[in-house]
This record gives sequence, C-alpha cells and structure tokens, in this order.
Amino acid sequence: MNKRFVMKCGGSTLAALPDAFFEDLRKLQQSGVHPVIVHGGGPAINETLAKLGIESSFVNGLRVTTAEVLGVVEMVLGGRINKEIVRKIQTSGAEALGLSGIDGRLMEAKPVANSDEIGFVGDVTHVNASVIEGIMQMNYIPVIAPIGIDREGQTYNINADTAAGAVASHLGVEQMIVVTDVPGIMKTVDGEKQVLPVVTVAEIEAMIESGEIYGGMIPKVRAAIQCIQGQVREVVIVSGEQPAVLSRAVLEGGVGTRVVLE
Repeated sequence: MNKRFVMKCGGSTLAALPDAFFEDLRKLQQSGVHPVIVHGGGPAINETLAKLGIESSFVNGLRVTTAEVLGVVEMVLGGRINKEIVRKIQTSGAEALGLSGIDGRLMEAKPVANSDEIGFVGDVTHVNASVIEGIMQMNYIPVIAPIGIDREGQTYNINADTAAGAVASHLGVEQMIVVTDVPGIMKTVDGEKQVLPVVTVAEIEAMIESGEIYGGMIPKVRAAIQCIQGQVREVVIVSGEQPAVLSRAVLEGGVGTRVVLE
C-alpha cells in the first residue's frame, strides 16, 4: 500500500488528544500508509506573547506579525509545539521528524498582498515536495510547522490551513483530514443534532448566513474551505477523540463531514 494523506491539526488540539489517537497513527504507518502532519499553535503563541508582554492583534483572521512577533511564532511553532507532537508520536512507537518550512526551503513564501498592514505574513509560492518524500521514504512521519522563507532568507508566518492545503496539493494528495474537537459539521434535524456526511462550500456559506453554523464552528469550517486548493478535492473534518478516527477516515470513509467544492 502506498497511500498518503495530509492531516492538519491545531497545536492545542493535538496536545490534548488521547494516546489512542497516536496509536492509531502508528498502526496506519505500519500498514504502509504515509501520514504528513501540518500543525498550528495559535493559543500557545498567544500565551507566550502575553508572558513576554508583546501586543498582538488580528486582521481578517490573520495575526499581525511584526519582527518581534515573528521571533515568538518561530520559537513556539518550530520549537515547543513541533517537538511536543514529535515526542507524542514517538512515544506511541512510530517515528517522526519535525521541521518547519524553513528547513530545506520546504515552504517558499512571499508576503501577502496587505503585508504593509499585517507584517511578515506569507503566502506559499512553492512546496519542496522532494524533502517530504525523502522523509517518508525513510519511514518517518513529517511534522511540519507553518513557517515559510523567501529567496532572500526572510521568514514568514503562514496560516496553518493555507500551509496544509499547499503541502497536500504539491504532494498530489486529493483528500485532507482536519482534526478538531468536534465530530463534523452539525445540523439540527427533527430537534436532534446530526453530523452532515457531505457538505459543499456553498451550503456551508448558506448555513453561516442562516445561523446554523455559528460561534467557534465558523473559523473551523472556513479553515477547512481554505485547505481546498490545487489538487485537493475534499477535506474531512473529524474529531480526534473518536476511536480509530484516522484509520476510519483514510481507509473506510463514513466518519466526520466531507467538505467538497460542489
């Protein structure tokens, strides 16, 4: 079997996942499936910035990244969070290798259009897929922190969802898995909340408009939509708390919500 999948997860969500989740990841890898993990770490960055007394704000969901904030982003994402995830995977018996988009110019980036307003925030221009392929061939799980670099050596803070979508697309992976703390997108049917098995981007926007999707779920579904780019045809939203959720999502389907373009 030479199946590959890209999984995106927030750093705080991954840190809270049960050991069984990482056991499932190990079993998948041992069965010949190759996972690639792209992680975020917003809450940990917020916490560190607050401890250091550094002001932080957001514009349209993107963190305003000054040189000072960028230093903290690199330290937290490429250091603490990345190594926590690697340690958890290795404790389960699998092998993992943590890196950021800077390593091997894995994720080349350019400033976003409104960089004068939000600073060192980047868009991915290229993913050096051969680096990821090489790590997988050595039987390690790549764990990637979303930090990019340009030709001049300037680093950038990259939205984790954008980074995950770009990695999946450059690897030629059509399905991405977004691991969250919810079992999928819920809809109330006959007074009962049910998980929608499949939903289109247009249906999601309509549900946000009508108030069916609200609060903390809005950024989760918008993040899933951001992952659909290039080769990526669908994103599956699952809860990391569910038993054997990765195996079920990758090998069987029928778990969580599939978000498709149309």
